[in-house]
Amino acid sequence: MVKDERPHKVILVGDGAVGSTYAFSLVHQGIAQELGIVDIVKKRTQGDAIDLSDATPWTAPKHIYSTDYSDAKDADIVVISAGAPQKPGESRLDLVNKNLKILSSIVEPVVESGFDGIFVVAANPVDILTHATWRMSGFPKDRVIGSGTSLDTGRLQKLIGEMEHVDPRSVNAYMLGEHGDTEFPAWSYNNVGGVKVSDWVKAHGMGQDKLDEIHKSVKDMAYNIINLKGATFYGIGTALAMITKAILNDEHRVLPLSVPMDGQYGLHDVHIGTPAVIGRKGLEQIIEMPLSDKEQKLMTASADQLKKVMNKAFKETGVKVRQ
Repeated sequence: MVKDERPHKVILVGDGAVGSTYAFSLVHQGIAQELGIVDIVKKRTQGDAIDLSDATPWTAPKHIYSTDYSDAKDADIVVISAGAPQKPGESRLDLVNKNLKILSSIVEPVVESGFDGIFVVAANPVDILTHATWRMSGFPKDRVIGSGTSLDTGRLQKLIGEMEHVDPRSVNAYMLGEHGDTEFPAWSYNNVGGVKVSDWVKAHGMGQDKLDEIHKSVKDMAYNIINLKGATFYGIGTALAMITKAILNDEHRVLPLSVPMDGQYGLHDVHIGTPAVIGRKGLEQIIEMPLSDKEQKLMTASADQLKKVMNKAFKETGVKVRQ
């Protein structure tokens, strides 16, 4: 169970572009008092620990250091961002076999350390790797959470905000399903100030084409960024910090995350993106949004795609699982 006493301790596994950006977000926002960094490239973690610590005189006190898996034994949260990065022309699902093997080499020693906190998974394909972390760890479902569609939802809010000329934080909208090509916006709900985005579009002389354009822009945004600069990391690093803060501060916050389905949307045995409530003990509640018939079909299709790829990958890699 997550410890209630201070200091809050986070172990980050994977010190690449996403991991180091997440670490800097923790420092910049004063989240957690202790941060241990684990990576196969030890020198990088040592250098990052020093570099990140240099920012603390202008942020908040934090003990930051290079470490190994054994140090997870008394951590509140282990964040996994390690894995092969998505390359130009690759989908997130293309990464599954190699990243399942990498994940297995991480989860096993973390569990063996005696860790009994919360796993937060960000490595891709995040829905499959979150489900795999749960199976490999043997942990209860409420203590394994994936970043899910948090980044995609942020991108959707940004685009809607730009269109309607409002602060993205005032946009109430969600991307659901896989964090990947089968994700979709919940247009039957998405709104600004109670006015559905679909109604706003119609009132301003636009139609379904505009909604489809926004959907495609969100879905393709990672590909565009990767083609331009090689990787995406600022958005997801900041989203991960938000998830960490919600857990450590017991915020009972609703966020779009990769969580286990137990009948919600008619789905079982899969982790997928939907709004969920998280706090100090991890996943507190899964929110099943009322979907239109079209959206329900999209959610089912997204889950089917994930399960197809996941079952094939588990069979081919033969990774060890506890449940």
